Amino acid sequence: MLGCSQGKINKIETGTVAVKNAELQKMLEAFNTGKSESDLMLDLARSGTAARGQWSGYRSAVPQWFRTFTDLEPAATEILSWHGERIPGPLQSEHYMLTQFSEDRVPDVTALVRNRLDRKQVFDLPRPPYYRFVLSEAAFHRMPGGANPSVALDQVEHLLDLQQRYNKVYIHVLPFEVRLPYVPNDFTMMKFNDGTRDFVFVEHVAGGLYLDDEEDFNVFNDAWDRIRGAALEQHDTADFLRKLGEKYREQIDF
Repeated sequence: MLGCSQGKINKIETGTVAVKNAELQKMLEAFNTGKSESDLMLDLARSGTAARGQWSGYRSAVPQWFRTFTDLEPAATEILSWHGERIPGPLQSEHYMLTQFSEDRVPDVTALVRNRLDRKQVFDLPRPPYYRFVLSEAAFHRMPGGANPSVALDQVEHLLDLQQRYNKVYIHVLPFEVRLPYVPNDFTMMKFNDGTRDFVFVEHVAGGLYLDDEEDFNVFNDAWDRIRGAALEQHDTADFLRKLGEKYREQIDF
């Protein structure tokens, strides 16, 4: 139907080559795609053509399996993110990032830091998504490279600053003492109001899974409700972070 080889189809699917508008139109017709989703796909294709090379340079440091996530992040209406033992990328301070990438001995620390800082632009959009985070208390004790009060203090102060600067960023801490039967693995839920299908992203050491089945989504939504209901409210989280910052400040020999 597209008049090309299977090899080109493979490259389109993996993002190696861009899909032409005419090709996309044929695929949308073949899959009987609804109007709202078709319009969104065509807009993405046009913006992708205008921003040719967006995955070159420092942005090419993003693994292919994560590019769908970062492309859809600005288009979401609401993002719900749970993390047990680490600070997620959009919330990381530069000190935390540098320590993490240095400890991992990555070949190009600069590219990774620049890309991660670039992701934070989602908070500055004219109409940013509601971005809600629940972080386990453990995430503030499990610093990259081991115990490091300097990194921890910088990270705590960075979160307090984010809460003050952005009214659509919500950060909640899940303390150790809350009563829960268990806590789930890390996951992020993206919700849309433009016809894009809501999905859950689950990251693992070899990549990530995108789950958009309604039944699966509802299971994760229930898990989110449990941990969010047990977590501290925003003002209590701010108090928690300030006290934690004082503790780390006392451990630093200035």
